[in-house]
Amino acid sequence: MIIQRAYKTELKPNNVQRTLCMKHAGTSRFAYNWGLRRKQGVYRMNQLPIPHIKYPTAVDLHRELNRLKKTDFYWMYETSKCSPQEALRDLDTAFTNFFKHHVKYPRFKSKKRGVCSFRLTGSIHVFENRIQLPRLGVVRLKEKNYLPTDTHILSATVSEKAERWFVSVQVEGEIETPTNHGGIVGVDLACSDRLAMVSDGTEIENPRALRRNERKKKRLQRELSRKIKGGSNRRKTRRKLQKVEMKIMNIRRDAQHKATTLLARNKSVIGMEDLNVSGMLKNHNLAKSVSDAGMGEFYRQMEYKTIWYGSKLITADRFYPSSKTCSKCGHIHKDLKLSDKVFVCPMCNFTIDRDLNASVNLERFAVSSMENLNACEGERFMFPSGNRCSSGKQESNIKPNQIGFCKF
Repeated sequence: MIIQRAYKTELKPNNVQRTLCMKHAGTSRFAYNWGLRRKQGVYRMNQLPIPHIKYPTAVDLHRELNRLKKTDFYWMYETSKCSPQEALRDLDTAFTNFFKHHVKYPRFKSKKRGVCSFRLTGSIHVFENRIQLPRLGVVRLKEKNYLPTDTHILSATVSEKAERWFVSVQVEGEIETPTNHGGIVGVDLACSDRLAMVSDGTEIENPRALRRNERKKKRLQRELSRKIKGGSNRRKTRRKLQKVEMKIMNIRRDAQHKATTLLARNKSVIGMEDLNVSGMLKNHNLAKSVSDAGMGEFYRQMEYKTIWYGSKLITADRFYPSSKTCSKCGHIHKDLKLSDKVFVCPMCNFTIDRDLNASVNLERFAVSSMENLNACEGERFMFPSGNRCSSGKQESNIKPNQIGFCKF
């Protein structure tokens, strides 16, 4: 099985290389904004009665930008050609996602939201504690023997966060199809003191990184709003705020990766619920807790890690009443409130933890779904609700794994 995987680690550049990274990031940001401005200009021309107006692609924009380098943008010769070229490709991808997947319209990049990142292709070589990048030369790494040295490297993305530079190397390799002989469990995501509840009784603790560092973050945000724009004190405060935000992100990602890897390695079938995370974020009573738990990121990691470790992810429909269904008698408790932490069945008086009850129901849903999938001999196909498989049996809304691109 061929997969694509990314390895991210921190760089240790010298002053010259740090300056070159800033120039590459500025070139990438400029090319993206220039391409977006050109596409908007062609769109305005297309609204007029002018026939045969063609929208420029990334290749067309790159050719035009190369012609302008000799006259107006001669300073772009100081950086690699990959930086503006990959930025224009990202712009094409952003417009494709906007028209096909109904995401937000591409917006201009600004230094206020970060230095930006840039992607390099071509001659990239990884050593024990160094990496060789085009135009940047050999850059030292802070981690030793982490990046793979014997695989095919597709690209390297260099990014900046809190004045620290990172490189993400995308590699492609072939691995043996893994087999997993673990048990079948259900996982119910939560946004309280626990990150998730497993049906076998395992509780995954939620570090609540944002809640624990919220006071310090608010104080720095107040200080930043009082500083004079463009001043050195404002820049120092912004640097402190970025370090706190990065600490929050690292704590949250560390807990998510440990939990998802533990489940994907040790369990053969995992049942989860397809939550409407974007809708939950619109509720001001839940938004902070949901974003602090990172439910969407948890589910995304489970999707590709189950492929890596040979397990299967069975997704229940978002309207599946996993929390309201009694795991003993099957009665649906319609009057269950969000504030109720303990599930008490009004029919059989069965008392159980709310999250544990939901995880047990998701485990039973995964078991029944696997039986239906095995009967239809379609373990890697999706049967939407109301469709029928080749054997004519009615299927539930199941979303098994899909083999494809995997990335952190």
